[in-house]
Amino acid sequence: MAATLKALHSQYKAELSGTYPAEEAESLVYWLMEAYLGVKKRDLLSQKVVESIPSAMEQALEKLKSGLPIQYILGKAPFYGREFLVSPEVLIPRQETEELVHLILKNHSGKKQVLDLGTGSGCIAISLALEWNEASVTALDISGEALAIAQKNASDLGATVDFVKADMLSDSLPVGEVDILVSNPPYVTEQEKTFMRPNVLEHEPHLALFVPDTDPLLYYKSLVRHAGSHLVKGGFLYVEVNEKFGPEVASLMEANDLKEVRVYRDLQGKDRIVWGRGS
Repeated sequence: MAATLKALHSQYKAELSGTYPAEEAESLVYWLMEAYLGVKKRDLLSQKVVESIPSAMEQALEKLKSGLPIQYILGKAPFYGREFLVSPEVLIPRQETEELVHLILKNHSGKKQVLDLGTGSGCIAISLALEWNEASVTALDISGEALAIAQKNASDLGATVDFVKADMLSDSLPVGEVDILVSNPPYVTEQEKTFMRPNVLEHEPHLALFVPDTDPLLYYKSLVRHAGSHLVKGGFLYVEVNEKFGPEVASLMEANDLKEVRVYRDLQGKDRIVWGRGS
């Protein structure tokens, strides 16, 4: 059935309003219309008529109504100016993590060895490799499915990254010394599930999200241990953190002989990144 873009936008927004807040519903409809109709926001001001709605777009709408994240529906997500393949096997890249990449690029240059632990889609490692030509980047993950996606992303985007399958919680890692160790590890506590949106809780991989309430710094303990084993003298550890635990992660780093430890607040003013220099 034919409809103007504006009418279609209003219809889809109304259908999503029962699942998403108004602003998010509007954003999702824009995303759908661009993906399936090739239109931009400005096109809604015209009286352009859509003669028929693609069945894939209608199916996508139903999936959105069920709570499936649009990134999984489309199979891709934007990150640092590029599009990365994603699936329910990997965490959807977030804007906060772009700030982690930006901070490293701002603070470092020259020939460096970089290790990304818990790489998921590979968004951190691949972005660093593409933006920083002199860096040699290695990415590690425990999930073979995640590594397959990360490798495909590296290939599609033309990035040179070495991938390693290993558990970042293990006592030792099958890698050598590096100048920079970076990680966006699981850091959401189990008790925080109560406050999470269903489209995250029911669809994104719990392995990449959650830590026990009894040990919220579980992964950071491993990371500072690996920093002691794998960072060159004066190398740096960068981690993304739960906004509730910035000072605790900073104290953990200092207790493990990391110097010049800093807590960085994201664009929303929340503690988001902690980094320090190895001694």
